[in-house]
Amino acid sequence: MLNSSLLTMMTVASGGDEHSESVVSAIPQAARPEDMTWAGLILLLPAVSAILCGLYASLGVKNRLPGWTTVLALAGSFVCVCMLYAGHEAGQPVVIHLFDWIDFSWGSKGAFENVTANFALYVDDLSLFWMLFVTGLGTCIAFYASEYMDEDRGKGYSRFFGAVSIFLLSMSALVLGDNLVMLYLGWEGVGLASYLLIGYYYQKTSAVDAAKKAFIMNRIGDLGLAVAIWLVWFNFGTLEYDGLFQALNLYLPMAEGGTLASTSMGEAPLGWTAYLIPWCLMIGAFGKSAQFPLMTWLPDAMEGPTPVSALIHAATMVTAGIYLISRTYPVFWLEMQQGGYALATVGWVGGITALLAASIAVKQYDMKRVMAYSTLSQLGYMFMGLGVVTTFGACFHVYTHAFFKALLFLCSGAVMHGLAGQLDIRKIEGLRLAKGWKIVTWTMFIGSLWLSGFPFTAGFFSKDEILAQAFVQNGPGFTTLGWIGIITAGITAYYTFRVWFRVFGGSTLRIEPGPEHHGDAGSFHSHPPGWRIKSVLILLAIGCFAAISSGYFGIGHWIKGMVSHSSASWGMPLHWHEGDTPFFGGDPHVTMYYVSGTIGSIGLAIAFYFHLYNRKLAVTLDHAIQSKPAIRWIPRLLERKWYLDEIYNALVRIPTWICAKVFYLFDRLVIDGILVGGIARIPMFVARIFQPLQSGMLQGYATTMAGCVSLIIAWIIWTMSKGGG
Repeated sequence: MLNSSLLTMMTVASGGDEHSESVVSAIPQAARPEDMTWAGLILLLPAVSAILCGLYASLGVKNRLPGWTTVLALAGSFVCVCMLYAGHEAGQPVVIHLFDWIDFSWGSKGAFENVTANFALYVDDLSLFWMLFVTGLGTCIAFYASEYMDEDRGKGYSRFFGAVSIFLLSMSALVLGDNLVMLYLGWEGVGLASYLLIGYYYQKTSAVDAAKKAFIMNRIGDLGLAVAIWLVWFNFGTLEYDGLFQALNLYLPMAEGGTLASTSMGEAPLGWTAYLIPWCLMIGAFGKSAQFPLMTWLPDAMEGPTPVSALIHAATMVTAGIYLISRTYPVFWLEMQQGGYALATVGWVGGITALLAASIAVKQYDMKRVMAYSTLSQLGYMFMGLGVVTTFGACFHVYTHAFFKALLFLCSGAVMHGLAGQLDIRKIEGLRLAKGWKIVTWTMFIGSLWLSGFPFTAGFFSKDEILAQAFVQNGPGFTTLGWIGIITAGITAYYTFRVWFRVFGGSTLRIEPGPEHHGDAGSFHSHPPGWRIKSVLILLAIGCFAAISSGYFGIGHWIKGMVSHSSASWGMPLHWHEGDTPFFGGDPHVTMYYVSGTIGSIGLAIAFYFHLYNRKLAVTLDHAIQSKPAIRWIPRLLERKWYLDEIYNALVRIPTWICAKVFYLFDRLVIDGILVGGIARIPMFVARIFQPLQSGMLQGYATTMAGCVSLIIAWIIWTMSKGGG
């Protein structure tokens, strides 16, 4: 059980080093204005774009109209979000009713006698914070895709942008929906859109398999979320956020030293099923955000076009799990106050995923696949932040990661696009020396610095906020969890710059064209990206720098303010210490900068030495390891991704296949063969016995009649004789 004196020891970080006493605030009730229905344009514009793209496909449009339609629609949504943000009052949630949707009632229409889920928007600081980068980065990625997908005009161009529009529509519904049913609608919508986009190249078996894998594995998490939604209604009688939060106000301590309420809405205390809610929500979050053990689908999602990878990994689908837990954080906080371990489990699963994915990335050679495993690892950091009770750190890292991961994926896509599909880092060298590749080179360098957590980058500050809190928070093994995060930071710096030094570094230019080149390799010339791709890369690089000022040094600490005025912090302190827990003799939130900065610099230096300064030594070392049976299994284990797919195949796929075959045979032989077919054959068998009697010959019928009469007479005589005896 976690420390029972939590409520008497909480302090909030208000400026980095200074801490002040915190009072746990009640969750405010949402206002319901009637003059803000224009906010529905945020959902309507991508919906219209999806419909128009479907129309373009049916009409056989072969120009860039689908791309420009999608870009303008998403840009319009972004403008609407900015307008909504500009007019929003901090700390005051607003419910914007668009139209009636689900409304069932029975009995006297009291508590637990109705199910209401209208099509409405729940606008608070958290949803606005999320939507700013969802729609902003979504617009940038769509603009990038308008050039990247040029070769598909007349083929799947309209289909691609239609799916992108569905993706952003679904993510917007997920984030802005005012109830859990609308969140679930968006949740399933992004699952559908990801299936369509990952399997965009449906002629490739690998793409189809990856799409099915993502879709099926996400169903596991979706089941957990569906159960959680039912349990919320079962325990609180509502599916709307405002109703849920007002009910939770009766259970959360309202002030320091306060006590939990003992009744629910004045009736009975919460039952054990209420404390299952965070665990079921957790399963849903792990599935959508690809956390261990539901993580194997995300790297395979690289089979889709690169803009899809950026869209899934940076701003939309995989951050949905972080949003879900942040939105429902009071439920997790309540369970924690009762001695539960849901948040601790979230933190530990995040830490394990971060380390596991980072170790796999070390031995991958595909640029996009390395970035995919880095996404898994960075998502692990975010879940770790939620688990060690720094929602600010988790959301801050979501924000910084959105920019630098979109930048890294789009730079990788530019390389793939210009080198005929080549992504193998062993077959590219010195790309910075090629004409037209300077912008890609140096924006990729900026993204690599941010991902590796180089000192004074935004990724450095957001990551360290999480790591420091692991050493401050009193939880099961959190100190060990913090060290796992620090080690992962060093590995991250290594594998990130392993890619950059291999692909862009070096004194000579060497390019082996990819599988899309069908001519002579010696005559191949790279094709640098056009102005649309380059402009997006520059804009994202600027966004990476802006993330530093807005997130850490900005007046009022903008992100901290957004998170603290939302359900991610209501009912609990934003950032708190459990007494003095020194780290290397000082405040962990200060000394962590030096520790993680040193570890990250060491990882970068190792990458520099082995993958730029002395590449021959790296080859020699690899051969030496491979020649020693005692240790050669280590790189093989990492290259084969810890055999996770093989383990799933052995424990899940093969047993499922065997069970399916057994049930198929049982159904065919027993159900159909004996029960259904056997019973049906009895009349046929009897009919065949008497079939010769129906020959159509008159004498045959006479013989039959005589025989039947004889049988009847014999039966009568036998019966009479037996009765007489």
